[in-house]
Amino acid sequence: MPTPERLARMRAVLERRQPDLRVVVEHVRDPHNASAVLRTCDALGVHTVHLLYTDQPSPEISRTVSSSSHQWLDIRRHSDPQELVDSLHAEGIPLYVTRRDEGARELVAVDFTGPAAVVFGNEHRGCSDEVAAVADGALWIPMVGMVESFNVSVSAAIVLAEAYRQRAVVGLTAPRWEAWRQGILDGWLAREG
Repeated sequence: MPTPERLARMRAVLERRQPDLRVVVEHVRDPHNASAVLRTCDALGVHTVHLLYTDQPSPEISRTVSSSSHQWLDIRRHSDPQELVDSLHAEGIPLYVTRRDEGARELVAVDFTGPAAVVFGNEHRGCSDEVAAVADGALWIPMVGMVESFNVSVSAAIVLAEAYRQRAVVGLTAPRWEAWRQGILDGWLAREG
């Protein structure tokens, strides 16, 4: 059984988790990058992360880089983009790719106060055409330098910080408790035995 302090910390973390804000990691090859994205998810209140790998297994998550954050997240694995989108849509969650396609919206123009899942793609190719074809929209992060892209973990941090900011403004990050959070806490406590 955890100490009262650890139990209080678990509860405080869960009180601010965002059940309808999701991240999809698509074909990110470097375990360091994938682990850094998970760490950012935990830090900014994302609870569920989807790993989409169609042509090879997902990379091994680094305990040091992720600070073991993966053990506090709900990680779901997918090998088919359409199945991923169907599972998100079944929960009422639209999917956005991070690409500067025609019709893509600038990050700050995207409303993150409602359900959303954001795809962060491969370090070299970005989000795949297959995922973009089934996504509900695209967003891009403004850049004014000579370099044309951020590291995938930096992109995730920028997007999730903006989502957190928007949600905080409307009170969605205020502490709350319901059955969903209690169920997660029960699982954590069972695991800690």
